[in-house]
Amino acid sequence: MMYLITALIFSVIANIFMAWYVYKVLTKLLYTSDNLGDLYVVFRVYEDFVSSLYGMDMFHGEPILEELFHKIKLVREEIEKFEEIYGLTTDIVALEEDLEDGRVSSSAQEEEA
Repeated sequence: MMYLITALIFSVIANIFMAWYVYKVLTKLLYTSDNLGDLYVVFRVYEDFVSSLYGMDMFHGEPILEELFHKIKLVREEIEKFEEIYGLTTDIVALEEDLEDGRVSSSAQEEEA
């Protein structure tokens, strides 16, 4: 009987420790997810800005801007690899719709000020 009580106490202590550990890990995951989501939003706004800049008649065909735009696409592809993580806290479909409508760019500029 003493072995069962000892095992029960050990099990309760282990379960409390595991619950605390899972809480800490989930807190860090959500923090990372939120920050990656913000990074994705800011980067998409920046990509749209450079794209519109490259589309201007004055800068169209500029090799430096063309290379910059190409490198931005590479970085965006790398960020999109983490979509499962930032998708936890960021609504990607709504974000894409907002980016197409141009609603995110104005709010992101207000946050920077």
